[in-house]
Amino acid sequence: AHLFQTLLQRNRERRQRNLREYLNFERGIDLLQSAGPRTLEIMVAMGHVDPVERRCWARETSTDWWDRIVMQVWDESQWLRNFRMRKCTFMELCELLSPALKRQDTRMRAALTIQKRVAIALWKLATPDSYRSVANQFGVGKSTVGVAVMQVARAIVDLLLHKVVTLGDVQAIIDGFAAMGFPNCGGAIDGTHIPILGPEHQGGQYINRKGYFSMVLQALVDHKGRFTNINVGWPGKVHDARVFKNSGLFKRLQQGVYFPDHKITVGEVEMPTVILGDPAYPLMPWLMKPYTGALDTEKELFNYRLSKCRMVVECAFGRLKARWRSLLTRSDLSPKNIPIVIAACCVLHNLCEIKGETFMQGWEVEANRLAADYAQPDTRAIRRSQREAVRIREALKARFQTERVNH
Repeated sequence: AHLFQTLLQRNRERRQRNLREYLNFERGIDLLQSAGPRTLEIMVAMGHVDPVERRCWARETSTDWWDRIVMQVWDESQWLRNFRMRKCTFMELCELLSPALKRQDTRMRAALTIQKRVAIALWKLATPDSYRSVANQFGVGKSTVGVAVMQVARAIVDLLLHKVVTLGDVQAIIDGFAAMGFPNCGGAIDGTHIPILGPEHQGGQYINRKGYFSMVLQALVDHKGRFTNINVGWPGKVHDARVFKNSGLFKRLQQGVYFPDHKITVGEVEMPTVILGDPAYPLMPWLMKPYTGALDTEKELFNYRLSKCRMVVECAFGRLKARWRSLLTRSDLSPKNIPIVIAACCVLHNLCEIKGETFMQGWEVEANRLAADYAQPDTRAIRRSQREAVRIREALKARFQTERVNH
């Protein structure tokens, strides 16, 4: 009898909770940041939708909003603002992910199509909205949003990472950097910190030099700011150079197998294809970094030419986070899931760049506002350098000076 009473009480509480959530939804609570109701109100004002339908639409907890408004009425700018891509790119993405997402169908309600799952995931990644807000938006449960985000992120990483985050045409990259002022360069490298909630175990390892919990994303980018190699998952306390030294990229560059053998002669020195880094990286025959300390005009010129090309990686991080703003606020996912989501965002960044998706004015302003809470830590400069690397950098410095004089 006691068990029966307990079950009755739980049912009553659940009904009351559902009623409260329903009433909150009717009042528009939790939807202040989302575009759905505002879009509908605008459409009512323009005479596209009968205002009498409003209560009925809300009662159906947004299922109609996705099926009839987003899929049938939204224009390209609404797709771009909310999903960071045009509808045609979105549909292409769904097609690419369908082999992995079809296998998950049994775990999800039949009503949740692949398109809706991908839309929920992109919406969550593109906004700093809460799970509840996104759930209300799409008329699904809060836990469904979390499941959809991880299913879609895993599908992106499993099916697309090795196809989309790849070196591609090395000669085109070398030509691109040469046009920007640096010869025989195959990429620019840097690390960025993604804020996270402090993990329960070994939390101290994740506190970076700015004092907040973070995870490091290391990326190599091409001349157009597309990711060609990523490494994600190291705790925020770890120095960029250590992340780099322990990456597969370092090993392949050290073995001389990452780039095709493409050496040039600078002065009297043979120079392999190099990547460009900031002072936090070691100077290597295949990694050029700026001069530090007292600088003469020749060293300043070298630093200027290098930094002009190295800026592409900082811009790439800026665009990545401005598109996928969830990377700017503390992720509440588990430490094992966060790298999957970050990697998925890198794939989506490349897809958007390859497809020529518009990067809207205002995204950067909003990103800078969110990023202000989590400033990027400065990394200590590394002094170590190899003699061969010093000879290559000196030869480049002399060449840049000669070119300036001759111009």
